[in-house]
Amino acid sequence: MPARGQLRPLSVAPMMDCTDRHFRWLMRQISRHALLYSEMVTSHAVLHGDRDYILGFVREVEAPVALQLGGDDPRMLAECARIAADMGYDELNLNVGCPSERVASGNFGACLMLQPERVAECVAAMRAAVALPVTVKHRIGVDDQDSYEHLRRFVDIVAAAGCDRFTVHARKAVLGGLSPRENRTIPPLRYPEVHRLKAELPGLTIEINGGIRSLDEAAAQLERVDAVMIGRAAYDDPFVFADVDRRFFADPRPVPDRFEVALRYGEYAARFLAGAPRARFSGLARHVLGLFTGQPGAREFRRLLTGPQASGSATEIMARAVAAVQRAQSARAS
Repeated sequence: MPARGQLRPLSVAPMMDCTDRHFRWLMRQISRHALLYSEMVTSHAVLHGDRDYILGFVREVEAPVALQLGGDDPRMLAECARIAADMGYDELNLNVGCPSERVASGNFGACLMLQPERVAECVAAMRAAVALPVTVKHRIGVDDQDSYEHLRRFVDIVAAAGCDRFTVHARKAVLGGLSPRENRTIPPLRYPEVHRLKAELPGLTIEINGGIRSLDEAAAQLERVDAVMIGRAAYDDPFVFADVDRRFFADPRPVPDRFEVALRYGEYAARFLAGAPRARFSGLARHVLGLFTGQPGAREFRRLLTGPQASGSATEIMARAVAAVQRAQSARAS
């Protein structure tokens, strides 16, 4: 496994309402080596919220994990960096790509691409506070400030502050008129501009993100950039990462078994729920609904994990759902 802070060629993107501790636990059963991310957490939440609830994770199980921060105040972000380092995170990532209006009203996310000097100040402050890598996730551009020249100026200024990696979502952000979901699909992908960025700045570490849905596509991108981040494809079908360790980290161990992963997740959910009486199985089950995507029995698996039919302990519910998939696959094979 790469050392702490060393570049990992594949990562699972930070996604709001998706990449919580439960999804990270699931993904770690599938890939031991891919870099995982927290959901975006604002600097205000880190400093003033329930820190154990917001930031807590099990390093022995989930690492390597990067904490993604949202904010624009260098001093606050530096303090967040120190907290994250003390809690055992492997790196820090500044969100300069979220296009939501709520985020923009707080002057962080994609709107910060229009303030590269401020981003550089934030990066410099975090780097001065901790020894962890400090990275930035951003877009091609924002609204009409989306030429390659705008992108290059942003990267040049932030690179001078010591950014360890630039993760470029290869679309521009439209801050007015498109929802965050629409911003993930409507602005066209512009991979050549990310490739050009790497070609012109070979000394920088450039990671590409956006629209990449398979390991073959990731491998093709790695011929042009240093790393690939996969987001919605990993959430929709976590087993897209099943062969990541062998292909990209030279780990000879066999790919995991979907049935074993599902059953282990049921056991994990039962343990977690036993210690969190206010939590509900549905909040954990949503992360595994795509576990059998494309497989016979996938629809029945999802049905048995949701709604009134999901009764009993988490292990019992999962066992029933897995058995339904096994029956469907046996019937298909006969």
